[in-house]
Amino acid sequence: MNADTADPTSGAEPAEHRPEESGARRRTLIGAVITLLLAAGGITYGVLTTSDEPETKPVPTAAVTYEVRGSGTVKIDFIAHGKHAKSLTLSGTELPWRMDVKVAVGTEPTVRIVLDGNGGDAGCALAVRGKHVQRSTATGAYGRATCSAPLPAAQNGSDNTSENSETP
Repeated sequence: MNADTADPTSGAEPAEHRPEESGARRRTLIGAVITLLLAAGGITYGVLTTSDEPETKPVPTAAVTYEVRGSGTVKIDFIAHGKHAKSLTLSGTELPWRMDVKVAVGTEPTVRIVLDGNGGDAGCALAVRGKHVQRSTATGAYGRATCSAPLPAAQNGSDNTSENSETP
């Protein structure tokens, strides 16, 4: 049978006699492909831009100053709670010593001192937002002193907000 003639039993016309039906199918197919490509692109964008890490929120901080003064050689332990809490120990430190850090609000900054076996006299001091809040004194061989204070939020709004609190 010739492709140019219609089959009288099928009731169908040859393909070249149905251009509008062929064009409609082609448009439908192209539209479906475009829709799939757009959906795939959107999903890929969403996957690539999604981070596995939760968003970090700014940590409100306040300025804290640790000080140790006196005579002798001391071991100094100090705690600074920034974005990640840190406790640092400095052994054989000569005096005077001072450290300024940003500490997370709501924590308790602390400094501890221990004199060596030769003794001496040493004192620690803790200042929060520029105001001294505690002092303590150690004397004699292996004398000890601790200074700590709670760190509440500022009442006058002077706290800094920092994502990366400075801790030595």
